[in-house]
Amino acid sequence: MGHIQEVLSSKSEVLIEKENKYGAHNYHPLPVVLEKGEGVYVWDVDGKKYYDFLSAYSAVNQGHCHPKIVGAMIDQAQKLSLTSRAFYNDKLGNYEEYVTKYFGFDKVLPMNTGAEAVETALKLCRKWAYEVKGIPENQAQIIVCENNFHGRTTTIISFSNDETARKSFGPFTEGFIKIEYDNLEALEKTLASSKNIAGFLVEPIQGEAGVYVPSEGYLAKAKALCEKHNVLFIADEVQTGIARTGKLLAVHHENVQPDILILGKAISGGVYPVSAVLANDEIMNVIKPGQHGSTFGGNPVAAAVAIAALEVVKDEKLAENAEHLGIILRKGLNEIAERNDLITLVRGKGLLNAIVINCTEDSDLAWEICLKFRDNGLLAKPTHGNKIRLAPPLVMTEVQIHECLDIIEKSLNYFR
Repeated sequence: MGHIQEVLSSKSEVLIEKENKYGAHNYHPLPVVLEKGEGVYVWDVDGKKYYDFLSAYSAVNQGHCHPKIVGAMIDQAQKLSLTSRAFYNDKLGNYEEYVTKYFGFDKVLPMNTGAEAVETALKLCRKWAYEVKGIPENQAQIIVCENNFHGRTTTIISFSNDETARKSFGPFTEGFIKIEYDNLEALEKTLASSKNIAGFLVEPIQGEAGVYVPSEGYLAKAKALCEKHNVLFIADEVQTGIARTGKLLAVHHENVQPDILILGKAISGGVYPVSAVLANDEIMNVIKPGQHGSTFGGNPVAAAVAIAALEVVKDEKLAENAEHLGIILRKGLNEIAERNDLITLVRGKGLLNAIVINCTEDSDLAWEICLKFRDNGLLAKPTHGNKIRLAPPLVMTEVQIHECLDIIEKSLNYFR
């Protein structure tokens, strides 16, 4: 099948060209220009309606423009938007109490973006290592997993093995040991190899790598190994958290409570940048005034928005809905795979899922399939060449899931 023509309106072409001309070329978006969103739907500048099957990389779990969340943002923005942390404000303490009780921790350090939260967790882990565990200064090491994705700051790409993210950005930050994901033997061996191991940073499911779900028991056993060696278990739940995988946190599938929890994306429902690092007092109390912060971190709008977004998750039972609909979605995808050999594998948990397309990673077939999804009214995007992530908002209904399965099958059949 030949390359699909990217048929765009003149309005779309003008707006895409503006981004190409005036914006840095650090993304390669699917050619669709969106101007409106509501619930599970988005509309382009020409009024065409689509199912959103990416959810802004799981930032919009509560659906686009949820009225309760948007209302909280508007109300607070009209009253007080920013004070910096030079002063107290009347929203932050209430949010801190709410979020710590919600996730079961003593304290929270509020930030804005996921990458900032990961950087915060790394700094917190190192400071704990020197001041509590007693590792010699500048000798702490943190274990990470191959094929990880934790952001694109200089430190984070230092322990990435994605050469696109790394090339020509060195020199890199030291202090990280990479091991194979979902390999307890490698973790145990590395933990035993040095007394200078401070933490183990892990995604409960590797989303950007193609929704790799680890073996059952991996997370619980990894946490137990960390406890045995007095090493902090750091869970990056920026993408997997906030009900996406069918539990409030993905680690809850194995009853794991991390030592440090990293949250972002859907903690704001996608309407405002909010992230958070949570830990208990023994860890968090190593941070003193002036040692870490952010002008916008913990601002009143963020606090109001995050409380509203988390209330929506609880009140609308979004974790339960994700669990229920995820089973239906994967069953439907596997049935399509039986009829169409373009799908070689279906994997996921809750409503964080992916299909692996029967082509090489350097093929453009998955991209062309996503263009055909778009033509048929569904938006998704490839990751790592031949994998397509399927992650709709958690407010989706069973009827809508079946409609989307029909779109997916119709689109795939075009390439048979």
